[in-house]
Amino acid sequence: MVLDSDLVLSALRALTPILLAALGGALCERAGVFNIGLEGMMLLGCFTSVATSWFTGSAWLGVLAAALAAAAYSLILAVGAVTLKGDAVVLGIAMNLLAVGLTSFLLRTVFGVQGTFDDPTLAGLPLVGGFTPLAYLAFALVAVAALLLSRHVWGLRLRGVGEAPDAAASLGVSPVKYKYGAVLVSGVLCGLAGAQLALGNVTLFSENMTAGRGWIAVVAVLLGRAAPLGVLLAALLFGLAEAAGFRLQGLGLPQQATDAAPYVVTLGALFLSTARRRRRTPSPGVAA
Repeated sequence: MVLDSDLVLSALRALTPILLAALGGALCERAGVFNIGLEGMMLLGCFTSVATSWFTGSAWLGVLAAALAAAAYSLILAVGAVTLKGDAVVLGIAMNLLAVGLTSFLLRTVFGVQGTFDDPTLAGLPLVGGFTPLAYLAFALVAVAALLLSRHVWGLRLRGVGEAPDAAASLGVSPVKYKYGAVLVSGVLCGLAGAQLALGNVTLFSENMTAGRGWIAVVAVLLGRAAPLGVLLAALLFGLAEAAGFRLQGLGLPQQATDAAPYVVTLGALFLSTARRRRRTPSPGVAA
């Protein structure tokens, strides 16, 4: 396998949904909310974008509807984890499971089909230079998020809320507002990720079509230490793995093996990252 321009372009297209969702997860992480509900919000964005695009004939209305629907869905996490002090991990898992069942039910109810909805009249996102505008937006948001978190007062307060909420509150900053804001923004970004996947990478909706990309986005947040540039590099790694899987499939490898490539890379990267952190952390009782 050769790292050529086609492989790189395919990787960039594959990483866009992961990057958008991971940026949302990174903002939540900085605000002190561990968001593993990215998969469910992205899946809901996929369905909403396809349904709206098909009924209205406008892919951009589909994008807008996906962002709004996923943001509304993210309120489950915001209310449950921030207001009611529930376990964010349990809530995130529940949201992911609910989204799978809900979108499957809506697929049968709205379109009267099972498995996949694919219609030639379904409007997809336009391509500019081989990429959708959402792909360019994703890369631009990396720079915006990096500047926001390091220079802007909102970003600094967001970090303060995540690191020391009591100290932030003593300075007049509302941890609840910033946590809600981070979760809602993550919902918007996951909705955009779903729209990119369903109307950009392909033009259809299939049951559980996110296929673990939201979980990969969570791992990208962990590997990138919730830093926008680190998240971008992690998403690029997974995008390359997915593109390489498609290339190997074209060379005759079994589809099951090539489909597993991004997840094998995810597990490997997470293992190596964890091992490196443990080596850097001195054991209890060891003199500094």
